[in-house]
Parts: sequence; C-alpha cells; structure tokens
Amino acid sequence: MGAENMLSASTLFGFLLTLMRVSGVFVFVPIPGLKNVVDPARLLLILGVTISLFSVWPHPEDRVSPGVLASWIVSEATLGLGMGLAVSFAIESFLVGAQVISLQAGYSFASTLDPSTQADSTVLVVFAQTAAALLFFAMGLDREVLRIFAHSLEAVPAGTFLLSRGASQTLISAGSIMFSTGLRLALPIIAVLIMADLSLALLGRVNSQLHLLAIAFPVKMVLGLLILGWLCTLLPALLRGSSGMALTAARALWSH
Repeated sequence: MGAENMLSASTLFGFLLTLMRVSGVFVFVPIPGLKNVVDPARLLLILGVTISLFSVWPHPEDRVSPGVLASWIVSEATLGLGMGLAVSFAIESFLVGAQVISLQAGYSFASTLDPSTQADSTVLVVFAQTAAALLFFAMGLDREVLRIFAHSLEAVPAGTFLLSRGASQTLISAGSIMFSTGLRLALPIIAVLIMADLSLALLGRVNSQLHLLAIAFPVKMVLGLLILGWLCTLLPALLRGSSGMALTAARALWSH
C-alpha cells in the first residue's frame, strides 16, 4: 500500500511539475561549468534538487486532462524561467561593468575563450563572470535559491501559478539591477580614465612631439588594472546588494 501511494498519479504529477519549475531556473542560474558538462550529469543535478524538495511537492488530482496538464507545465516552466532570470541579473551586472571597463581601458582588443559559452570574449568579462559565479556559491546564494523554491511551492503549489501583469512588470524592473550595479562597478575606473585622458591631452598641448597614442594605451591599461584590483575588495558587497534585490524580485513573481 505504501509503494502504491508513493507511485500514485498524483505523486507523479507533482514530481513532473516540480521538475519543470526547477529545470526552468537552472537555465539561467549561474553554475560554473554547467554548460560544458554532459547531459546526464546536468539531468542528475536537476533531479537531485527536485527530489530534495519532495516534502513540498504538490498533490493534484489523479485524473487530469492532457490539456490541463500541458497548461500546468507551461506555467511552471514560465515561473522557473522568470525566477532564474531574476537571479541571473545579479551576475550579469558584473559582466556589464566589465564590458564597460574593457571598452574604456583598452582591453576590448584582447579576447580569450569563454569557458562557459565556448565563444570569444574579452579578458575582463571572463574574469568578472568567473569571480561572480564563485562568489555566488561562497556567499551561500545557492541555498537562498533553494529556499525560494521551497517557499514558492508552499505559497503557490505547482499548477496554480498564473503570470500576472504585476509579476511581469516586476521581472522587467528587475533588469535595472543589471545596469545600475554594472555602472556602479565601472564608474570609478571611468572617472580615473577620463582624468588620464585629460592629463594626456594637456601633455600633448605642452609637447606636440610626444607620441601620445603609444603612451595612452599602456597608461590606461595599468590604471584600469590598479583600480580594478582595488574594486575586487568591493565585489562581495556589490554582489550581496544586487543579489538581495534580485532574490526579492524572484519572490515577487509568485507573491503577486
């Protein structure tokens, strides 16, 4: 009798709906090397997280029409994708800041292979992506994501979520986290580099024989590295602030 209850249609539906919500989040949640691992390893990770949430699985009716089940699957995947996208905004803010710094400091001319996407990317962008992903786990944000899973399944059982206008607006407004944090990260370096450009321009007016083009790039690159080294001490605080807003936006998706 116990085995029959464990493998009932209600339990299987609950597993399927929870799996769709978890899978949607793992599309965007930053996990180092997740895009490079083979499909069975990725599937085992998603299954492990889904099984760990067994205590909060929903238990819908045993007899559900295919159309209703399909609508539930779509709604759960939508909620999972929205929550994962909100969390990823905190990480993408570091990439926005690194891209702006690369353009101003001259590092956009050097590219390397991004281990996550296997595409060419600038050195600072790869560094920012790796640092943000490692800080994500070092600060325990992965556990916060799991807590959001559990709370969402308790507050909005699988199969009952409806994407409202307020939830979509919350997700759109959460995108401002990416740009605001990225600009806060890049503004100190931009200010120093503007001062360096002004100083080199004045130096060129004093001595027109100097080859400023050969001097400007090394000076700006060294200044960019020095200021970036100082900003590295502030990365945990920036990630804590941006992730707090991102997690709040993720909770707001299912609390509307």
